[in-house]
Amino acid sequence: MHSLQLFSDSVNKTLSRAFCLGAATVCLSLSSNAWALFADDDARKAILDLRKTLATTQLDLQNQIEKLKADNSELRGKVENLEKQGEDITSSQKTYYQDLDNRLGNFEPRTETIEGVTGTVQPSEKKAYDEALGYFKAGNLKKADDSFSAFVKRYPKSPYLPLALFWTGNSKYANKDYTGSIAQLQGLINRFPNHPRIPAAMTTLANAQLESGSKTAAKKTANDIISKYPDTDAAKNAQQLIAATK
Repeated sequence: MHSLQLFSDSVNKTLSRAFCLGAATVCLSLSSNAWALFADDDARKAILDLRKTLATTQLDLQNQIEKLKADNSELRGKVENLEKQGEDITSSQKTYYQDLDNRLGNFEPRTETIEGVTGTVQPSEKKAYDEALGYFKAGNLKKADDSFSAFVKRYPKSPYLPLALFWTGNSKYANKDYTGSIAQLQGLINRFPNHPRIPAAMTTLANAQLESGSKTAAKKTANDIISKYPDTDAAKNAQQLIAATK
């Protein structure tokens, strides 16, 4: 009987231990599942928070980029405006100095080369020459003759002098002052034998000599033209003049 009691107690202790172990196992299992559930919620919340943070950061970055683009565009516009202002200032300065140079040219002598002749041109010199030439082109030959004659006397060292002598000779010829024309043109030929106007001057000279009755002189001048300037319009005109002296 005593042995049976001992066996019963042993069985009860074993069952009790098994129950406690099972209960502990169940509790542990329930605790693990709850922990996993809580861990998943936290992770999901962390991911959502991270996404929200990233979205906010991206939006901020995009806004900053747009602002930088706007600032860059504004800066580019300012630079282009400054460059335009610089170009305008440079152009204005160039115009100003050109105008100043032109104004000073009206008061100061200049060295110029006129059809191969170099010399100092006085402020009023070119104006006087242009005025005389304007009379000639307009057909006011008497006024042209007077103006060119006055120019020759007033500016004897001018680089315009050969041209003034040339036009004076032609003006006098047109006014039928053949003697005066011959004197002016011979003066041009003697003083400036290499001037580009010499062939034309010799042609007028030959005609003035012919008109004045000096056929021999006219023929000699025409032959000189043909000899010195062959294959030119002046030489063709000289041949016609020689034919007229026969």
